[in-house]
Amino acid sequence: MYKVLTLNNIAVAGLRHLPRERYEVASEIAHPDAIILRSYNMHDMEIPETVVAIGRAGAGTNNIPVEAMAARGVPVFNAPGANANAVKELAIAGLLLSARNLCDAREYVKALNETGEALNKAVEAGKKQFVGFELPGKTLGVIGLGAIGVEVANAALELGMKVIGFDPAITVRRAWQLSSGVEHAETLDQLFQHADAVTVHVPLIDATRKLVNRDRIALMKKGGTIINFARNGIVDNAATLAALDSGQLHAYVSDFPTAELIAHPKVIALPHLGASTSEAEENCAIMVAENLKDYLENGNIRFSVNFPECRLSRMDAYRITIANANVPNMVGQISTCLGDAGLNIEDLLNKSIGNLAYTIVDVNKPVTDEIESKLRAIDGVLTLRNLGKPVI
Repeated sequence: MYKVLTLNNIAVAGLRHLPRERYEVASEIAHPDAIILRSYNMHDMEIPETVVAIGRAGAGTNNIPVEAMAARGVPVFNAPGANANAVKELAIAGLLLSARNLCDAREYVKALNETGEALNKAVEAGKKQFVGFELPGKTLGVIGLGAIGVEVANAALELGMKVIGFDPAITVRRAWQLSSGVEHAETLDQLFQHADAVTVHVPLIDATRKLVNRDRIALMKKGGTIINFARNGIVDNAATLAALDSGQLHAYVSDFPTAELIAHPKVIALPHLGASTSEAEENCAIMVAENLKDYLENGNIRFSVNFPECRLSRMDAYRITIANANVPNMVGQISTCLGDAGLNIEDLLNKSIGNLAYTIVDVNKPVTDEIESKLRAIDGVLTLRNLGKPVI
């Protein structure tokens, strides 16, 4: 029986993928094997030593101590792409809200006290304050062409916009999904120079902190728009507010309100709605539950932010998995240890990422406690899991 601790409300559709006969799932549980969460801040909690996996029902993992978990040999899973449509729709909505001044126009109408003909006159008299612009022919710069960025870029093309994208690490899979109409920017500066609007879809890391800053905003066409449904910190708020005051920017749409942003008339600040749809929450929960289940039962890794992807089909054999430092001859030492114990390796897969490596080994006989102890004693081994034969 696997024990799974939930730190937030997780969509029932996802939890159904953890069968009750093999999983105990609760918001309060002792000695959990795994943790599933959404936005809970794990940096402030003591993570039990029994935890062998963490699943984030969403894309960002800034609320999880990812590096510390890697050092413990604990993979952190996320759900990239599961909320892509929800964020795409909101990014496009942000473009439309800002282009047509819809938020200010709505507030104007809500403040009207007239009735009848007087109301009609007030509506007609006020509408000229909210003259906007149309999107066809305007250029959208998309920074980050992962699951969300690709969908935003393709949708903007369908609206008649010109689209220029920047992502030096775009995967082959995402490149195939990207419309051929999206132009490629060689540098970020080139993207900003051509853009009427810029939307960011990258994680918050040191390299992306204040990626949208004063110098890059100055490169944009006058009256531009910045859209941020990615992470707080990617956009330099002070520089953006200054650009709004000078008229360099027409609007800033942000999912990460601060007091300064809320107070500015040209900012559309939303309460972190990026993935707030029932469909997205269910998709994320299902995806992370499935990947946690596959790891707990089979040792397979897919969509982990700190471990390499490593999947090996199960056969009628005994399986162990080992997370270790990525150093020479580790597989050789593991194989020698198993061979000395009289075990024959039926199948083996070893993958690495940075300083970390992960190995799945299927053998013909049970791995005893004595063999486990010898494997754990190998210098560089972080964790070892003995999964036995597959559950039918």
